[in-house]
Amino acid sequence: MSDENYQFQYYMYLFRKHFQKVLLGLFLLVLIFTSIKTVGPEEEGVVLYVGQYNRTVEPGLNFILPFGIEKMYKIPVQRQLKQEFGFRTANVGNNNTQYSGKNFADESLMLTGDLNLANVEWVVQYRIVNSYYYLFRVRDAEKALHDMSESAMRKIVGDRTVNEVLTVGRQEVATSVEVLLQKMCEEYENGIRIDQVVLQDVNPPDPVKPSFNAVNQAQQERETLINQAESEYNRIIPRARGEAEETVQLAEAYALTRVNGATGEADRFTSLYQEYAKAPEVTKKRIYLETMERILPKVGNKVIVDERGSNVLPLLNLDQQRQQQQPKSNP
Repeated sequence: MSDENYQFQYYMYLFRKHFQKVLLGLFLLVLIFTSIKTVGPEEEGVVLYVGQYNRTVEPGLNFILPFGIEKMYKIPVQRQLKQEFGFRTANVGNNNTQYSGKNFADESLMLTGDLNLANVEWVVQYRIVNSYYYLFRVRDAEKALHDMSESAMRKIVGDRTVNEVLTVGRQEVATSVEVLLQKMCEEYENGIRIDQVVLQDVNPPDPVKPSFNAVNQAQQERETLINQAESEYNRIIPRARGEAEETVQLAEAYALTRVNGATGEADRFTSLYQEYAKAPEVTKKRIYLETMERILPKVGNKVIVDERGSNVLPLLNLDQQRQQQQPKSNP
């Protein structure tokens, strides 16, 4: 007997001797892998017994019937999921994000209410709130949600003009799509709650993009001019109103002063007349003295001549008086 035949017979002997042990080990290994399931902290497990819903298990280590008798689906109920439309994120890095180069214009190119085209890219962020509904009420809930989102976006965009979609109406479009999509999810009972709809980018198609950019630039220039005019209006008009109010108040104050002065003079004249009526001579003398008291200090030097000295030639040295009146100059 050759050595090769001897080795072959020896190996066959060992195989027959340990076959049952090997078979038992394989059985136990398959039993362990098919009966022990680990559910992550953000998931819950839905267990099917021979294809029919049986129970829902919590996160942690769980046991099911082996060999395919029971099957478990792990549903990420505590994680926020998203679907992208018009683009796909290929790789997310710390500094930059890479996007797929594939063209998704078939889902992002839409017709607006004024019969223009717009390339709308958006993101739907959602959560699975009912794993049973998610698996059994709608076939392929992810695909159904994708179609529902596209339908809702086309409906909302189709009710608005292209300028609204491109500029001022973007937030309103996103909010309207979110409300409509949540309503559709409740009607279909797919177990999904919509967290947010975000318009990522809205652009006109490439062939007409230069024309749209020119229109947008003109609109921005118009808004700039309007804002400048309103700023100038707000700067000039309040100041003019303030100046007009100041002029009116000054006129009213001047009129009040004049009226009060005239009233005071009239009251003074009335009082003076009443005193004059009581004693005319005394009042005339008093008025004369008060008038002279105001006038004489302004006259300067006074020369009083006796009216009875008409026979004597008075001598009045005017030059000497003029020199006395002139101020002495500094040496």
